[in-house]
Amino acid sequence: MFTGLIEHLGTVVDIKRDERGCTLTIGDSAPILGDCHIGDSIAVNGACLTVVEFDKEERGGWFTVWLANETLDKTDLGDRVVGEQVNLERAMAAHVRFGGHFVQAHVDTTVALIDRVPDGDSIRLTFELADEAMLPYLVPKGYVALDGASLTLTFVDDEQRKFGVMLIKHTQEKITLGKKTVGSKVNLEVDMLGKYVQKSVAAALRSSK
Repeated sequence: MFTGLIEHLGTVVDIKRDERGCTLTIGDSAPILGDCHIGDSIAVNGACLTVVEFDKEERGGWFTVWLANETLDKTDLGDRVVGEQVNLERAMAAHVRFGGHFVQAHVDTTVALIDRVPDGDSIRLTFELADEAMLPYLVPKGYVALDGASLTLTFVDDEQRKFGVMLIKHTQEKITLGKKTVGSKVNLEVDMLGKYVQKSVAAALRSSK
């Protein structure tokens, strides 16, 4: 379980891909590796991945994760290149304050960034959703995780399959989303509580017939 509060920006330093999947090595990661163990979960751009190797000191600290083809199909991680930054968050510890919202780091789909408009020190971002199945879980002022970052929806247009978020100046500096250009693909995870509510209501309606 994660919170959607990005802890650190790492840098892709190595990519090896074959027909079975891909290994991704993330450098500049020392700040989140102090308590790391093989098998730990780290969310990379919002995708929960398992650490298979790491070094706390070399290359500013690095760790390697394995991406199955399913993960490559569902996320934007297969499009990453060496030198790019990625959002990193360790699995939530039981003793910390809970910010953000409940994030599983199980990416539902990807969305396209179609507009970015400055608003004072903030930026308004608009995304287009290709997968209509996700629309019921998007509500104004509700939560989404975009590349793993917990954000509040500022608007939802079901007819146009669009939604928006706002990034304040602080957030722009702490996550990769503020640097992405129009046309970029972004990982989306909808609020899992909405999924449970939708399924419960659907089951109740079926049983009442």
